[in-house]
Amino acid sequence: MTQSTQTFGFYEFFAGGGMATIGLGPRWRCLLANDFDAKKEKAYRLNFPPADEFTGADVFDLTVDDLPGRATMAWASFPCQDLSLAGKGRGLEGDRSGSFWGFWRLMDGLIDAGRTVPIVALENVTGAISANRGEDFRVLLETLTESGYRVGPMVINAVHFIPQSRPRLFIIGVRNDYPIPAELVHEWPTPLWHPDALKRAYGRMPKSIRDGWIWWRTPAPPPRQSKLIDIIEEEPTGVQWHTPAQTQRLLDLMSDLHRERVRAVQSTGKRAVGTIYKRIRRDEEGNRVQRAEIRLDDVSGCLRTALGGSSRQIVMIIEGDRIRSRLLSPREGARLMGLPDSYILPEKYNEAFNLLGDGLAVPVVSWLERYIFTPLAEQTPPPKIDHAAYLEFATDNFAVGL
Repeated sequence: MTQSTQTFGFYEFFAGGGMATIGLGPRWRCLLANDFDAKKEKAYRLNFPPADEFTGADVFDLTVDDLPGRATMAWASFPCQDLSLAGKGRGLEGDRSGSFWGFWRLMDGLIDAGRTVPIVALENVTGAISANRGEDFRVLLETLTESGYRVGPMVINAVHFIPQSRPRLFIIGVRNDYPIPAELVHEWPTPLWHPDALKRAYGRMPKSIRDGWIWWRTPAPPPRQSKLIDIIEEEPTGVQWHTPAQTQRLLDLMSDLHRERVRAVQSTGKRAVGTIYKRIRRDEEGNRVQRAEIRLDDVSGCLRTALGGSSRQIVMIIEGDRIRSRLLSPREGARLMGLPDSYILPEKYNEAFNLLGDGLAVPVVSWLERYIFTPLAEQTPPPKIDHAAYLEFATDNFAVGL
């Protein structure tokens, strides 16, 4: 059977460095990309020349006339700072996360203009489910529902595809009059994509939202083959190895539990790679102290924007009695997002991690494209997964091969 070559147009709001465009692949053509951050705009233009589709206008300043063509989908990874557990908790009333309303004003405008976008994809931190005691999540879903969309929230952790723990909430909305292939929908939630927090939130929703709720059905991916140790470089660019004293300082900042993890790995004599974040914890007396917390499960912690020293992820390599440490390099961070090595990163460390920490895990977008977005757009059943076909797909689409 000849594979269809039909393409579908989409808008990418809060586009950052264009990771949704990379993940969606050649079947999806970006009609408009928008981001108000000048440094992210520079990264986008370097990677997608001539980037005529990009506009750096504030989303609140855009009008329907600025959106070209008729899009099949609108993607919006609106800022998460006010919804994140690390933020100030202002939710959708915050200056950053409140930019969702600028985006949705455009979606409503397209409906009024007879140019309704049939598929809408929202991405944010999982904290959006519980932010403001769940009110922000309800308002998001209610907004889509009142505009004529059925809603299908799901949580996907990038760790299924790449060695980074990065759970994210995806809300996929579909117009009420737009058909959905039956094979895309479950009658009930599935634990892999619908955690308890999401099921509890569903139970709290008004009937108007529950009646239009979609439990998306996508297959379970094969076990991840890519390893953190394969991503880490011996001679990285942009960072330097710590001095022995700096490495010892990290070990001294560890609690007994985390220090014992290091000793256990040392006792094997094998080479192991761990990642560290510095955090403020309470000690036995209740005092606030800085701790270095290491994970040694072949998975990195979730990449963050470089807002401060505690947001910078540290690599620790353990080889028996030899222990070395340094910051995670920007290129290693890009690989942990599934970006190809050909992707051009900002030259400055903080700018690179601001781009990556706010970005999308490319393989997750590719998974959604393959098993939800393109079947919706084509009105065909999703492809059946088998291990060999998945390996071929992953090799073609993911920077970190399986």
